Amino acid sequence: MKSEKRTAGHSAGAASDERRRIYARIAPLYDLVDLPFEYFRYRRLRRMLFSGLSGRILEVGVGTGRNMPFYPEDATVTAIDLSREMLRRAERRRARLGISVELGKRDVRDTGAPDHHFDAVVASFVFCVLAEEDVVPALRELARICKPDGEVRVLEYRRPRKGLRRMITRLWEPWVRWAFGASYDRDIESLLPAAGLECVAGRFVVDELIRYTVARPLACNRIEST
Repeated sequence: MKSEKRTAGHSAGAASDERRRIYARIAPLYDLVDLPFEYFRYRRLRRMLFSGLSGRILEVGVGTGRNMPFYPEDATVTAIDLSREMLRRAERRRARLGISVELGKRDVRDTGAPDHHFDAVVASFVFCVLAEEDVVPALRELARICKPDGEVRVLEYRRPRKGLRRMITRLWEPWVRWAFGASYDRDIESLLPAAGLECVAGRFVVDELIRYTVARPLACNRIEST
């Protein structure tokens, strides 16, 4: 059993190291690579992701801080990322925007936050870059730090089931995997119960390519925490 735990820990650590290497490499070009999509696709999704939120908010996987312009003015926001290089760019964006947000280098699987601390936890395109075995532990951590009546909001890529869009994603996958360490096959909603979360709402917001999910801690967890 101890050997199995050490192996699992080593595997998770190796995956984290690989993500750090990938984002150290792509960080200088990250905003430029996505520029064609930012104004035509992502900005409306970022606005939707933070709409109506208030109180304490955690953004996991802040990257270069492209969600920052959409943080609610009356909220207290903490934003974390595993990559130092991406965080440096987020710090520069924070300064340009003149906003107050606490930035920190943290792992989504172990944020270090207290139980039931945040009114909302937000993740945009984070789980697609995690190793498959890390997705449920990461979701479980978000369930732990979210208030019983709070929300976990997720934007995530999915692989379309048919048609031209599916063919295009197949062609793009080798590049996406090399550049971002990302995959299109994370079905977040099917994994929520295993992480102690329940789906409140879920819908595609870009064809069958990008899905928006809102989740809350399971009712049994809310009862136990009261």
